[in-house]
Amino acid sequence: MGVTRKQAENISAVLAEGLPYIQKFYGKIIVIKYGGAAMSDNSLKKGFARDIALMKLVGMKPVVVHGGGPQIARELKKAGVVSEFKSGLRVTDKSTMRVVEKILGIQINNEISNLISKSGAPAKGLNFKNCGLIKASKLITVNNEDLGLVGKVNRIKIQEIKKLLSKGIVPVISPIGLDRNLQSLNINADVVAGKVAQALKAEKLILLTDVKGINDKNGKILSKVSPTKANKILKNGIVNGGMTPKLLAAVESTKGGVKSAHIIDGRIPHALMLEILTKEGVGTLIS
Repeated sequence: MGVTRKQAENISAVLAEGLPYIQKFYGKIIVIKYGGAAMSDNSLKKGFARDIALMKLVGMKPVVVHGGGPQIARELKKAGVVSEFKSGLRVTDKSTMRVVEKILGIQINNEISNLISKSGAPAKGLNFKNCGLIKASKLITVNNEDLGLVGKVNRIKIQEIKKLLSKGIVPVISPIGLDRNLQSLNINADVVAGKVAQALKAEKLILLTDVKGINDKNGKILSKVSPTKANKILKNGIVNGGMTPKLLAAVESTKGGVKSAHIIDGRIPHALMLEILTKEGVGTLIS
């Protein structure tokens, strides 16, 4: 059955709307944090990989930083390990770290790289085993909480990322850092994505999540907020849990030279394309 006239008009309208954005972002680095439902649903996984391939094929330079919370949680449950969270971050002891290394550091990293490559854009995983991309140190929270083997980013070795981009390869980054003693540290993927975006002076940082965006105190979705307003939202405790590091990463990245940061709903098919190639986008823009 062929395409109807109405379907053809819709397709051409979408392509026409997307053209100025393709021109605007041609040759620009866009850092995407991939996580949540978009990593768990097979159809969304394939859609994400195709979106990254499309970005690459129209001349953008996507850099992917991935999470893996649900997958790690499943593996820990199988091993009988109960996770504790403080300030939205997983407390990580040695047994938990071994699972994080296996699942987040290698398994998921390889899976995403392979999926993007099969979708038409060559991709390569950058992880703690093959390049030591993230120089890190142990994180102590503002409340002086000890989270175990949880790290903060000291430095990103951007030469490794730039080398791949210059060869037309999509870097896929696992958020595990190494300290000076080569001890691996579990780092929040949103934080790593923000630091990578800053280090590369990226055009955009896009954080995929499982909510529609940032809410105000009345529960209304905010389509755009300034860094100042975002800081007030954080200070007033309007966001909490896993959304806190996302908003912090978005605010810090815009302060650090990234032109705009976006928190979008990864449960929407092709949310990435809607964000990049349409006027309205989806989710919340911090700019």
